[in-house]
Amino acid sequence: MKHLLLFSLLACFAWEGLLAQAPARYHFRIARLKYQGGGDWYGNPTSLPNLIDYVNDHTNARIAPMGDEVEPGGSQLFQYPYVYMTGHGNVTFTEAEARNLRQYLISGGFLHIDDNYGMDTYIRREIKKVFPELEFVELPFDHGIYHSHYDFPKGLPKIHEHDNKPPEGLALIYEGRVVCFYTYE
Repeated sequence: MKHLLLFSLLACFAWEGLLAQAPARYHFRIARLKYQGGGDWYGNPTSLPNLIDYVNDHTNARIAPMGDEVEPGGSQLFQYPYVYMTGHGNVTFTEAEARNLRQYLISGGFLHIDDNYGMDTYIRREIKKVFPELEFVELPFDHGIYHSHYDFPKGLPKIHEHDNKPPEGLALIYEGRVVCFYTYE
């Protein structure tokens, strides 16, 4: 999972709007999305700190060491250029949360969804509230997200074996920009 998070985060470095409010010694802060529905948004508590440590140790980027928590309906969401979402099950967004999350994403924010197995059905349903006009599309292996800092010529690496399916790197593309990257399987 660390490799999936790492490569998603590193792919974002090409995006010019990544710098956000953070202490001067850090380039930016990232946050974990605290959602409703019971899908354990808090799962894998070491994944975000481990990712941050790895990126700070192996790149010139400086991410504030503690990931924060934000809710999809809160104004604090807009303080973070990169928001991470994970879990194993149900996800629900209210209409207000979906509107706020949409505004965040079309205003320059980036959402990385990491299906830690079991949230696919739910996240697809809820993302339709956010972007009813968009569908997840699988990014081709030659997409820049797979070749920014490290080279992943075959796309996402397989981390967990659940259904004997290949991993998929799915994206929501709004006006030519990847606003959401969904690592599935």
